[in-house]
Order: sequence, then C-alpha cells, then structure tokens
Amino acid sequence: MNLKSRGDVPVRSVISQKWMILLCIGSFCAGMFFTNRMWTIPEPKGFARTTTMEAEKLNLVSEDCHSRILQEKEVKRETKNIYREVSKTHNAIQTLDKTISNLEMELAAAKSAQESIRSGAPVSQDIKMNESSYSKRRYLMVIGINTAFSSRKRRDSIRATWMPQGEKRKKLEEEKGIIIRFVIGHGATSGGILDRSIEAENAKHGDILRLDHVEGYLELSAKTKTYFATAVNLWDADFYIKVDDDVHVNIATLGATLVRHRSKPRVYIGCMKSGPVLNQKGVRYHEPEYWKFGETGNKYFRHATGQLYAISKDLATYISTNQHVLHKYANEDVSLGAWFIGLDVNHIDDRRLCCGTPPDCEWKAQAGNVCVASFDWTCSGICRSAERIKEVHKRCGEGEKALWSATF
Repeated sequence: MNLKSRGDVPVRSVISQKWMILLCIGSFCAGMFFTNRMWTIPEPKGFARTTTMEAEKLNLVSEDCHSRILQEKEVKRETKNIYREVSKTHNAIQTLDKTISNLEMELAAAKSAQESIRSGAPVSQDIKMNESSYSKRRYLMVIGINTAFSSRKRRDSIRATWMPQGEKRKKLEEEKGIIIRFVIGHGATSGGILDRSIEAENAKHGDILRLDHVEGYLELSAKTKTYFATAVNLWDADFYIKVDDDVHVNIATLGATLVRHRSKPRVYIGCMKSGPVLNQKGVRYHEPEYWKFGETGNKYFRHATGQLYAISKDLATYISTNQHVLHKYANEDVSLGAWFIGLDVNHIDDRRLCCGTPPDCEWKAQAGNVCVASFDWTCSGICRSAERIKEVHKRCGEGEKALWSATF
C-alpha cells in the first residue's frame, strides 16, 4: 500500500520538528547564559567600591573634622570671653588707679592743711564759711571764671547769656552738680574801693569767689594756682575748670565732654598748643625766662591754651599741696603745663574747647558738633565781648533745654 494513502507523516518531517524544538531550547539557554555575562554594569573609571573598612574610616575622618570644627568654635568663643574679661579688668585697674591717686592727694592735702594750722598760717575766710556746707556733696565740676575789677560789663554779659542766675544757679548745683563762680582776688589796698565794689556785687548776685590773692596782670600764674588750691578745698568735684570772662561756654556740652574722661586718673584737658618762646622785651607774652627753654626760636612744651582748660581733682589737689614750690612763669597757661610736665598726666587735646566765633561755631553746631567754648584767636577772647557775646550765644549756644535735660 502506498504511504500517502495511509495518511502517515513522512519520517523526514518528524525529525525536523524534533530538531526545531531542541534548537529553540538551546537558543534560549545560550541567550540566558550570554545575557548574564555581557550585561554586567561596568564600574566608572576613577571610582572604587567602598568596602566596609573604608566606610568606617570615612566615618571616623568625618567625625574628626566635625570635632575639630566644634573645637575651633569653642576656642573662638573662649577668646572673645577672654578679651571681654581683659577689657573689664583694664577698666577696673584704671578706676582703682584713679581712686588711689585721689586718696594720696587728699592725704597730702590734709597733711598740708594740718601743718598750716600748726604753724599759725591764715586760713581763707571763704573756706571757713563754706567748707561745712559743701564738704559732704560730690560735684561734677567747678567752673571758675577768671575776672578783674574793671570787667563788670563782661560779668554782666555772661550772667545774661550762658551762666544761670538766682534759683536756676542753685538748681544747677543741686541737680547737675555744677558750680560756677567768678574768681577774683583783692586790691593792692585791702578794703579799698575796689574790694567794696566787688563785695556789693557779690551781695547782689552771690556768684563771686574771693581769693587770698592780690590782683595784677603779671600775677595770673599765682592767681591760677590759688584758684585751684581754694576750689579743691571748698568743693569736692571730679573736675576743676578755669575760663576767661570773654569766652562763651556751652555748659552741657562741657559736662558731656568731661564725663567721658571721668574714670581716667590725672586728666588735663584743653586745646593743646606749642607756641614760640618770645624773648623780645616789650612784646605781648614776653617770656623773661626764655633761656630755660633752650636756643632762641624754640617752642614751649605742649600745654592747653589759657582761654579754657580743665583738670581732674587729683591734679588740683597736687597744685594745692605743692603750691609753695611750683614755679610761676610769665604766662599762666605755660605755668600750668610746666607743673604737669614731670608727672604721669593724660594730656587730652579737644579742639571743641577753642572754636571761633560765628560763623565757625555756628557751622559746627549746624553740623551736630556743638562747641564747648568759642572766642576770637586774634583777641585771645571774644573781641568786644561785652557787646558781642549775646550774638555768639544766640548763634552758637546749645539752648537752655540742652542743659536741663542733660544727664552726667
């Protein structure tokens, strides 16, 4: 019988199907094998896998860096604290230094006064009258206005401008701790017409401090010395000021300026200068002892100009204690500078203590830099001060409100 007629599948066709199945299975296995081999993700060049030990090392380094940063911050914090403590210690030392200096000067002054009493030396009547009432009070400053018998108009012009009068002056002393007095000695003839005139003026205003001193232009150094010695015994103050009676003063600005130096010992404040030593006779400010300052043409040592200057209590006490041995030169501002030249003194140069009259002081006031004192250099004071000081006060004055609202 024919094979086709039986319906049997040829042998060649069956073998082909078996091989086809085997080939498919083999292809699948080969595909799986090569896929695992060829598709492994390569590691980027330059980067290595981190092992467990390396990771621990990195953690240790990171912790160490963090620890160092914290230590540096702590060191900086401790350094700031140290600087702050050093600054506090420095301020405390300055305050202690000033306290010791004041005590030493007060002790020396007390010994000097005791020796004077034992030796029978006369004691100023002003001190006898006032020391009991003022001894317990501490003041900020004592302002002594240097004046002469012939300067009545100048004194009245100051009373009408920057110097409070009557109850206001008492209020200034009680509330602000500021004493203001015209300072004058006696005439050549004690109890003469000049002295009686000053006594009558003081009875009316009560603002004159009489010194145990004979008035005279060539005696200004002696008068300055007597003023500081008298004032420091009358009033216990932080500062003692000398000002001429032809100078305009802003009291509140002066007080604010001095307060900044209150903690310093041995303070000498003014407009420091170093003018020529004049050896020619007959000229103004002639220095008879010019030879003491070296060669002709030399200049004086630095000292405050005489229109206005301030000294702390320890220096005023030093003058009081040593007044009998302090040398007097022809010019009082030079004398004061000479008394301090050998001492450990804080010289403070403040140009607001020597402004010019308008427009100079007016421009500065408008700029917010109010002057302490104003005068004309050409006149060593305000030219024609009795007539012009009201104009200066109007244009350069700080205003009455500034004084009463000030805190020192």
